[in-house]
Amino acid sequence: MKPTITFLAILAATQGITAVKVPKNVRDFYNRVKVGRCEGSDKLKGGFFDRSGKNEEAPWPTEWSYCQKSVAGQAIFLHGPNTFANMDIDCDGDLSDPGDGRCGSSEDTQGQTAFVDQVRKVSKNKIKDLNANIHPYVVFGNDREDGGPTFNPQKHGVKPLSVMAVVCGEKLIYGIWADTNGDDGPPVVGEASISLATACYGTKAINGNSGHNESDVLYVAFTGEDALPGPRTKWDAKNFKEFEDSTEEVGNRLIKRLK
Repeated sequence: MKPTITFLAILAATQGITAVKVPKNVRDFYNRVKVGRCEGSDKLKGGFFDRSGKNEEAPWPTEWSYCQKSVAGQAIFLHGPNTFANMDIDCDGDLSDPGDGRCGSSEDTQGQTAFVDQVRKVSKNKIKDLNANIHPYVVFGNDREDGGPTFNPQKHGVKPLSVMAVVCGEKLIYGIWADTNGDDGPPVVGEASISLATACYGTKAINGNSGHNESDVLYVAFTGEDALPGPRTKWDAKNFKEFEDSTEEVGNRLIKRLK
């Protein structure tokens, strides 16, 4: 049986994080665009894989794509055959504060995110980079130099550090686009910071080397300047909730595009 989402609002397993009820338009969008494949002009780029850590040797089941079905010019989301994507865990960025230590099990942590320079600029140097234990960010886009498939969301109007919507674990979470997939393995998709994943699935299920394997997570990036976080964004937030709350107004406006 294919996984489905019931969209009942439930409490998150982590202290201080409150589940957000998924609005009807987002629920309807999820159920509608999940069915079938992304094809034709809806398919911006295909050839990707959403099972990092399993079947690392080629040939990979590269049936995932960056898709704009029903939202052309407005948004881009990850799509597989009758499904979306899984959630691998990213711990990249500012490593000076290790949080609760769960990132310690990560085997591929890097000391900066893809847009570290932009982070310093928009935060007015209040932070030197995002902290995966605090900032809910999404890994979106694929950069490779080995001839494998690539995708640059910026070429389709998505701005670095723009607000994204993630539907996961029967919740709606707002994150930001802050990192990209590299060429240190298969051309994977479906990854988020450990703070975002924890908000979805709780501390017991998530650590630096253990994410969510079901391909039922919807990641949506939005195009245009108006998808950027506003001036009230708490880049120097001390915890996940403080940061996500500061992007909620922008996120609530953007999800109205999902029809």
